[in-house]
Amino acid sequence: MLLRALLPTLLVTAIVLPLAGAARPTIPAPAPAVLTTSPAPLTPAALSSVYEANRKNAAEAARMAAAHGDTHRAAADRALATPSRHLLAFDGRGNGQVTEVTGDLAHARHIAVLVPGSDTTLDTYPRFHRAAASLYTALTHRPATSRTPENTPVAVIAWLGYDTPATVSTTVTTTTRADEAAPRLRAFVRRLRAATPATTHLTLLCHSYGSVVCGRAAPRLAVDDIALIGSPGTGADSTAALHTRARVWAARGTADWVAHVPHVRAGFGTGTTVGFGTDPVSTPFGARVFDAAGTDHSGYFTPGSASLANLARITLGETSEVTHA
Repeated sequence: MLLRALLPTLLVTAIVLPLAGAARPTIPAPAPAVLTTSPAPLTPAALSSVYEANRKNAAEAARMAAAHGDTHRAAADRALATPSRHLLAFDGRGNGQVTEVTGDLAHARHIAVLVPGSDTTLDTYPRFHRAAASLYTALTHRPATSRTPENTPVAVIAWLGYDTPATVSTTVTTTTRADEAAPRLRAFVRRLRAATPATTHLTLLCHSYGSVVCGRAAPRLAVDDIALIGSPGTGADSTAALHTRARVWAARGTADWVAHVPHVRAGFGTGTTVGFGTDPVSTPFGARVFDAAGTDHSGYFTPGSASLANLARITLGETSEVTHA
């Protein structure tokens, strides 16, 4: 109760007196490949050309970062430039953005799009990629009880398509970055829908601050399921307020520190809204709450975990098999 009472004061202080931090030197990188910024429809036939254009762009970004003396970024870019990586988008400038496919997107009948939370950049991208890879493994190594035929093609997309806030920052307490990201996520889903059969089952898996992005993008978003994991809130007070036809799921592990974040929302005269409202795993919010067992904030995609098994079931549309908290 004390924390809830103090939160408005703490948040105002955070806005008025932002934390000072040393800015990371700008890392040179080429502009994104023209082929991937084109408004032309994304077709199965164009995928190989798009992947190749982005790998070449990542290789050039690696060369420029190395020449600049940033070996860490150069290594991250170089890894994305290898032939095994399938990039729908890549931008090595600033904190960086990348959209990567694992699986056969052209033929997938079930697609999961992962939307990350704070502190996800090109420099920390490997951990986000590991989450996507873990889900893909769970989808392709299904238990005998799965109702989805073994040869059903699936794909997982790691969508780092926005400038995520830092965990220790003023922006992580507001919807500002999510409001900027939402139109990009909507545009990506529209492009993805145009490139896949109408019957393809599409799921958004939204982690931490990524659930705020999904909440802001939800209206008129053509997806079948939205799963909110480790969510501080969505900026909406209920699933009805998300204005989506998708099934809305939510989970939080018992070891997740986000449980201690007060679910309040306060507006300020500047037009800034701080906090994200109703707890997504609470009864008033109205989501389908599923089991995440003892998961901590970064463990929802841990191999063998209850949360990963349930995320795979949601992705496959096996809603009756999802275990509940």
